[in-house]
Amino acid sequence: MHRFVRYPILALLIAALPGLASASSVLETMGLADAIRYVAEDPVEIDWRLLASLDLETGKAPAALEALDGKRVVIAAFIVPLEDDMQRADEFLLVPYFGACVHTPPPPPNQMVYVKMVDKKMIKIGWWDPVMFEGVLHLKQVESPYGASYFEMEGIESKPYTPKTK
Repeated sequence: MHRFVRYPILALLIAALPGLASASSVLETMGLADAIRYVAEDPVEIDWRLLASLDLETGKAPAALEALDGKRVVIAAFIVPLEDDMQRADEFLLVPYFGACVHTPPPPPNQMVYVKMVDKKMIKIGWWDPVMFEGVLHLKQVESPYGASYFEMEGIESKPYTPKTK
């Protein structure tokens, strides 16, 4: 039985809104206030210029970036697997441009986002395919064998990138 059955309005919202089936596991781990905010808020579309505004020397973020800590965001990106032969993964990096690699030299830490998919959901990695990636952004320094990142994300969804038409 779904945990939010005791909150009938929230249970109805979760059941009624398209696309939330994949996010139900995220909601399972949240408290009521966080779950209501998660359902009510649309993701904020961000770009790599905003992430680059985090100061590499001090690690400080401007107010606009700090305000996104813990929020759902969506960003156009390329997925870089953590192993060379990976076709699917539940942990990987997001980078702003094709060809960015953790081996030669990696992008700066404010231009990489370390992603862990919610519930270890595996997603397909298309090496050359840009994506619109949605997740909960955290301003948190992550050290890994693949390089440092000043951002971590709880991955929710990856969709093919489609350019905006004017």
